Amino acid sequence: MKCHIGLFSLLLAVGFAPRLLAQENVPPPAKAFATAPEIAYDSVPNFLKLPTGLYLGEGIGVARNSKGDVFVYTRSGEASRLFEFDPKGMFIREIGKGLLGFQMAHAVRVDPQDNIWVVDEGTDMVIKFTSDGRVAMTMGRRPEFGGGLRATPPPNTPPPAAEPYRFGRPTDVAWDAAGNIFISDGYTNSRVVKYDKDGRFIKAIGTKGNGPGQFNTPHSIQTDAKGIVYVADRGNRRIQVLSNDLEVKAVYDNVGTPWALCITPGPHQYLYSSNSNPDNNNSLFNAVSGEIYKMELDGTVLGKFGKAGKQLKEFTTVHAMDCRNENDLLTAEITGWRVQRLTLHPQTQTSSRASR
Repeated sequence: MKCHIGLFSLLLAVGFAPRLLAQENVPPPAKAFATAPEIAYDSVPNFLKLPTGLYLGEGIGVARNSKGDVFVYTRSGEASRLFEFDPKGMFIREIGKGLLGFQMAHAVRVDPQDNIWVVDEGTDMVIKFTSDGRVAMTMGRRPEFGGGLRATPPPNTPPPAAEPYRFGRPTDVAWDAAGNIFISDGYTNSRVVKYDKDGRFIKAIGTKGNGPGQFNTPHSIQTDAKGIVYVADRGNRRIQVLSNDLEVKAVYDNVGTPWALCITPGPHQYLYSSNSNPDNNNSLFNAVSGEIYKMELDGTVLGKFGKAGKQLKEFTTVHAMDCRNENDLLTAEITGWRVQRLTLHPQTQTSSRASR
C-alpha cells in the first residue's frame, strides 16, 4: 500500500495523477481538506469487550443512550445482530436475536426517550425497541421472496414507484422535537420520508439524480434542535439541508463524500461528517479520503481529524458515528470490523469559511 501511495505522489508531482484518478474513478480531495485545521485526538485500544466466542462483524451502526450504554448493530455470519455494552465497553446483552426484521444491518440510533431504533437494509424495515429490548413498532415490510438482498438497479434503470409505507433498502432514521420520524430511503428509492410519531406518512422528497432535492444514495440523516434535516447525499458528494417540511435550504459540498453524519446535543450543536474511504481495496482512495470533519450547522468547517488506514486512530470506511458528547466520539467501521472510541483535544478553532 505504501508503494501504491508513493507512486501516486510521484505521479502527482509530474502531473499524471488527475488522469490516473479519473481512470480509477477516484474523486478529488474534499474542498475543505487543505484549509481545515487539524484536531488532535486519541483512540482507546480495544474499547469493546465481547464474551469468549462472540465476535463483532462489520461495524455498521453505533449509538449511545442517555446512560452512556453503547449499542452496536453489526453484520456477521448470522445475518445481523444488535449488541449492548456499558459505558466502559463491557458486554451487557444481545437484543432481538433471530428477529425476522434482521438481515443486513445499516443503522442503529437512540431517540430522546432512550428507545432503540434499527434500520435494516436487507429487510426494508425500521424497527423500534423499547429501552428494555421489546419491539414497540415496525415500519416497512420484509420482501416476500427468497434469495437474499435485492441488487441495486443498474444505472439509468427507472426506479420503482415509491410507496408511502414501503422502503427500498433504507439507510438511517432521525426525529425532531415533536417526535416526527425522518427516514433516508436509500439505495433504491433515493428519497427522504417524514412520518408522525405514530408512523403515519406525512411527506416525501427525492428522486434519483443530482439536482436540488434529488439524491444518489441518501446514506445518513440527522436533525438539529430546530428540526432542520441534514442528509448525507453520498453519491453526489454533498450534504443537503432540508427544512422540517422537507424543502431544500442549503447544500454543503466541501467535505468530500459523506458516509456518516452526527449532530451533537446541547445549546451549541456541531455537525460531524465522515469522508470515508470506500470498501474496494483501491489504495488510491486513501490519499483523498478517510478524515472526519467538524462543522458548524451552517457548513463552516472548524477542523478535521484522522486518515485512511487500519491502525489505531486510522479509519477504514466509517459507516456510523455517535457524538452524544462533543469531544467523546464513537465510530463504527465496516471494513475494520470494529468500533473506536475517540477523545478529541480541540484547540482554539478558526473556521474555514473560504472552503465552503
